[in-house]
Amino acid sequence: MLLYEHPLSSYAQKIKIALREKGVPFTAELPESFGTGRDAGPFAAANPRTEVPVLLDGDVTLFESTVILEYVEERWPEPPLLPAEPAARAFARLTEEVCDTQYEAVNWGFGEVLWFRRATGDLAAHLRAQAAAQTAVLQGWLSERLGAAAWFGGAGFGWADAAAAPMVNRSVHYGLGPAPGTPLARWHARVSARPAVAATFAEFDAAAARMAEAADLYISGGRRREYRDHRLDWMIRSGGIEVVLAGLRDGNVRFSWPAPLAEPVPG
Repeated sequence: MLLYEHPLSSYAQKIKIALREKGVPFTAELPESFGTGRDAGPFAAANPRTEVPVLLDGDVTLFESTVILEYVEERWPEPPLLPAEPAARAFARLTEEVCDTQYEAVNWGFGEVLWFRRATGDLAAHLRAQAAAQTAVLQGWLSERLGAAAWFGGAGFGWADAAAAPMVNRSVHYGLGPAPGTPLARWHARVSARPAVAATFAEFDAAAARMAEAADLYISGGRRREYRDHRLDWMIRSGGIEVVLAGLRDGNVRFSWPAPLAEPVPG
C-alpha cells in the first residue's frame, strides 16, 4: 500500500497516525511533482487536484483526507478510532472538520510568512499577530471540547485526537502552543508520547528542519503553494491580499483544480 504524502502536511499526518495506530503497513512517498501543479504523471493520475495525501491500496485509489480516514476505519476496524454512539461520532467528525478547515488555514498562513517569506516588515508582523490571536481562539475551542477528559473521545485515543494532533503540534513548533500546564498542553504531551504519533511528529521535525532550503523553490516558482478555500480566505481577511496579488504577479502561487485557461486577464 502506497501513501503519497508530505511530512509537513497535517492532512497526511492524520492518515499516517491512523494507519500506525491500527498497525497497517504502508510505504510513504513524496511525489516527484509535488507542488508543481503538473497534470501529468502517476501522482496527477491518482489525484487530479495534485494534493496530498493520496492512498493507493491495490485497485483502490483515494484522495481527500477525510475520505481516506473513513476508508481506513472501515477497512481495518480494529482498534476503532470512531466511538460507537452516533452523537460521539458526530462530535469527533466536527472536531476534525474545524481542524481541517479553520485551524489548518491559520497554521498554513503563519508558515507562508515564517518559511516562505511572503511578507516582510510591518505586513509580516501583522500577519504573525493575526495568526497568534486566531490560534489562541481555536485552541480555546479545542480546550472546551477536551474538557477534563484525557482524550477528545473520552477515555481512549480516537478520531478527533488523530485530527487535532498535527494541528496543535504545528502550533507548538511555531511557538504558538497552548500555555504550559493547561489541559490542552497536557493532552499534547500525552498524544506526542504515543508511538504512532511520535513517529509521525519525528518525520515532521526532520522535514521542517529543511524548509529553509526548500523555500527558494517556492519563491522562484519552481514549486507553487496552493491558495485554496480556507487558506485564501485566511490570507485575505487577515490583511494579506498584497501577498496574494504578489503571488499572482510572480507566478509562484496556484489555485485549486481544474485550472483556468491560460488566457490574459481581461482589462
